[in-house]
Amino acid sequence: MQNQEQYRPNVAAIILSTKYPEVCEFFIAQRNDIKNVRNIWQFPQGGIDDGETPINALYRELKEEIGTDNVEILAEYPEWLRYNFPSGVISRKMYPFKGQMQKYFLVKIRDESSINLDTQTPEFMRYKFVDYDKIFHNTVYFKRPIYKKVLEYFKKEGYI
Repeated sequence: MQNQEQYRPNVAAIILSTKYPEVCEFFIAQRNDIKNVRNIWQFPQGGIDDGETPINALYRELKEEIGTDNVEILAEYPEWLRYNFPSGVISRKMYPFKGQMQKYFLVKIRDESSINLDTQTPEFMRYKFVDYDKIFHNTVYFKRPIYKKVLEYFKKEGYI
């Protein structure tokens, strides 16, 4: 078994629009802070600080990355998932980790007008809500397998 200490503890949010459950649209955002890989779109995510619960980290990361934590948690993926950073993507911020160990949450945003990417340390330059079919055409390649696994679970459970 791989050493968990080599993986950065992390939370990720799959955000549904205010139109849910009538319409399933998913929030994705384009990163502005990874210079050597272009056009990276992803779900919001971020590290869990020492002493912080995954739910506390979720709310803090949403506030830091998209300017709002005004969400309703609909579901939580039951397991932690891991992925390795591809070569060329690892930054000083991620050293000494070789990847991330993530806890995923499905949330519904309560007020889309509260999204503000102009945060204290902006990570995203733009965002959009897309249909399920467009998620995999827009998101970065190395996160797609985990996104697919998590989305299929939420779909099987009847959330999406």
